[in-house]
Amino acid sequence: MVTIESSESITAWGEQTFGKVSDLNALIERAREELEVLQQAIENGDSVRDVVADAAEIAILLHRLVGLHGAELSFAIDEKMARNRTRIWSLAGDGTGRRVA
Repeated sequence: MVTIESSESITAWGEQTFGKVSDLNALIERAREELEVLQQAIENGDSVRDVVADAAEIAILLHRLVGLHGAELSFAIDEKMARNRTRIWSLAGDGTGRRVA
């Protein structure tokens, strides 16, 4: 599936809708708030649709942050995943882990 939106288009939409970002920390704080909303949705057993929409809200904020740096989040994820696939991980046993090497 090919996406329609990009960091550039989302950043442009954000500027048109909300105005210029005066402090990048505002986007980070907003993402933290949305992460709490996502966590609450998971804890409440909200529908998959609602959980996915909450996760998308966070991704939109990250796209704006990256777009303001003139980069594309999707490309950065591809690069990061290529690197992650070559690393050694310490497993936490809960579906997460930490990089060892």
